[in-house]
Formats: sequence, C-alpha cells, structure tokens
Amino acid sequence: MDVETFLTELYVMVDEYCKAHVPPRVAPGPAPSLCESEVMTLAIFSQWGWFASERQFYRYAAKQLRPLFPGLPVRSQLNRLIRKACASLIGFGLAVAQQLRRPDDCYEALDTMGCRVRNVNRRGRGWLAGICDRGYCNRLRLFEGFQVMTACTPQGLLTGFGLAPASTKEQPMAETFLAARACQHPRLPEVGQPSNCYYVADNGFCGRTRHARWQADYDATVITPPQRHQARHPWPKWLRRWHASLRQIVETTHTKLLCTFRLDRDRPHDLQGFRARLGATVSLHNFCIWLNHRLGRDWLAFADLVDF
Repeated sequence: MDVETFLTELYVMVDEYCKAHVPPRVAPGPAPSLCESEVMTLAIFSQWGWFASERQFYRYAAKQLRPLFPGLPVRSQLNRLIRKACASLIGFGLAVAQQLRRPDDCYEALDTMGCRVRNVNRRGRGWLAGICDRGYCNRLRLFEGFQVMTACTPQGLLTGFGLAPASTKEQPMAETFLAARACQHPRLPEVGQPSNCYYVADNGFCGRTRHARWQADYDATVITPPQRHQARHPWPKWLRRWHASLRQIVETTHTKLLCTFRLDRDRPHDLQGFRARLGATVSLHNFCIWLNHRLGRDWLAFADLVDF
C-alpha cells in the first residue's frame, strides 16, 4: 500500500472517531492551522520506524505531505498540537482494540518493558529529572527512563498501557494498573477498560496474597508461575512451557513497538509529550492490525504493509 492510500485510510478512521467521541475545542485566539483529525493522523503516522527521528519525519512531511496537509505548521507548533491531542490519541488506539476484540478471548498477557530517555552514563539531571530514574530490564540492563506496562489480547491487540519510573517494581505497578482499570480513573485513560478474562504474567508478578487481594478488590485473576526456590508445589515443565507460549504474544508486541515503530529511539523532553507519542504508537499498532484484518492479511504483518 502506498503512503497516500495508508494516510487516507488512517485519516478517515481517525475523523470518524473524532466526530463521535472528541468534543470541539473552544479556546481563545486564532484557530489552529490543523484540525484535531489531521494532528492525530500526523502523530500516528510519524511513529513508523522508517523515520529515524522526529526531525526527519517533519522534513519528510514538509516535502512529501504538504499537498495532503496544506496547513502544516512549524515543527514546534506541531509538537504542541500533538501534546494537546494526547487524550484523543490514547482513546483512538484503545477504541480500535475494542472494535476488533473477540468475545471468546479468555486471557490478556501482561508485562513490562524498559523505555530509555537518555544515556545512563550521561552527567547531569536531564530533561525529565524527578519523573524518570534509573532501573533495570533484561533487554537494556541498567537504563534511565520509564517502565511501560502493556496488556494485549492473544491476537496482539493492545487493550491498555501505563508508565512509571524505571525503578518501579512490577507488582506495585500492576496494582495501580488494575486499580485504575477497575475504577476507571479519569486521569489514567490509557489503562483501558476492565477485563473479565484472566491475566497471564511472568513470575515478576507472583505473590499468592497479592493475587488474592487483586481478585477480591479489582476482580482481576492474575496467573503466574511460582518461584522455583519458594514454591511448595512447583509447576511441571510442560505447564511452564504452555504458560510461556501464552505470554509469547506480549514479547512480539513489544518488539513491534520498539523496533517496527520508533519507540526505542524516542528521547522525550516532556512527560505529556512521551504520553502522547506512546499513545500514538499504540494507535498505529492497533490500526495496522485493523487494516491487515480488513485486507485479509496476517494481523501482525507490518513490515510490508506500507511502501515507503
């Protein structure tokens, strides 16, 4: 599919969502040069890994996409418009997931991934001092940035996400994630809708007392393998392998977000900007699944979807 056709498909779907769910903005001063649908379309499209950076995308848009977006402002103003559209970007991505979600899905895979915002060896406090910090993940080892938690269906649809400083442990992060889902906290719309199915996670989320509390307070059943050195009744090998095969989809989804899209190369300077770009990345992921489904392709076949 060529770029213009992809952008047309994306814009039509985004515009339908905005007309149905986004109230018109009333603000003093002159009207922005781009409407909400155009801002969201550019923000979502810019997350492709084909663009090495935000600057490269803007150069591409100014040169190639000007006929489609004649009101394209300067880069700094476009960034401000994207930050203002943060809630709409998050809502659009989760709405696409709910549209494609199958009623017979019996579980969601829950896991975290590290997202760095600067080199861990650099001196100074950086742009996000007091918001992000140093932590550890198996992929990056020691890094400075955020821990991002995601929940996805067996088909790879992202139904919710959240972020915390890199030093945050998985158990308290899951506690906040499930609590925000249960009460639908208005300041955390990215966690998504509460789910009636099971949550499958690795042993970083283990704890029998904790699981019982989550079940009682949030109606969330989390299934994790027990710690081998602490379990009285360890799982047999075949059960561990089957559980790991269920969780494989979340690893595949994280690879898509980090590599196919450019989440791993973002170096944000503002928390709202990172939330907006994370919401745009999730929206692009779910929209590509929707488009592949409509075209009769494999849902996660992103590499040859757009002919750049």
